[in-house]
Amino acid sequence: MTLTLTPMTEQELARLLVSLEEGYAEDLVVHRGFTPEAARERSASQIRESLPAGAATEGALLRVGRVGDTEVGWIWVTLPTAAAPRQAWIHNIEVHPEHRGRGYARRMIQLIEAELAQREVPELGLNVFGTNTVAIGLYRSLGFEVTSQQMAKRIDPAG
Repeated sequence: MTLTLTPMTEQELARLLVSLEEGYAEDLVVHRGFTPEAARERSASQIRESLPAGAATEGALLRVGRVGDTEVGWIWVTLPTAAAPRQAWIHNIEVHPEHRGRGYARRMIQLIEAELAQREVPELGLNVFGTNTVAIGLYRSLGFEVTSQQMAKRIDPAG
C-alpha cells in the first residue's frame, strides 16, 4: 500500500502534540541546557504560539501520514510568511516508532513538496539538531543543504 497525507483533525492534533511537547522539551534540556521545568514551559508556549487556532491555524499544513487505515506518522509545515515570503518551513516530521525504517518520512516530505509546488512555494526549510545524524542523512538525500549553522559550547561555571 502507498502512503497518503490527510488533513489532521483537532483530536489528532491534541493527541500528537503531547509527544511533540515532551520530545521538544527533552531536546531543549539535552541540546540547549534548559532545566526540565523551563524546557517544558518553552516547548508548550512555542507550540501554542505557532498554532493559536489548533488544526485550523491559518498557514499551517498539518498532515497525517497513512498507509491504508493505519496512521504511520505526521508532518507540520507552515506556508511562507511576511518574514520569509518564499519559504515554507517544516516544524515537525515524525514517524511512529513501530513504523520507522520503511521510507515513510521520505515519502511524507515528497508529498508535502508536491503540495507546496501546487501552491507555487519555491523553497522548503527546516532545523535539525546536529546530533540527529539519521535525519541529516535523510534530508541531504532529499536535496536539503545547510544554509546556516549554529554552534554552542557549554561553560563550566566553576571555571
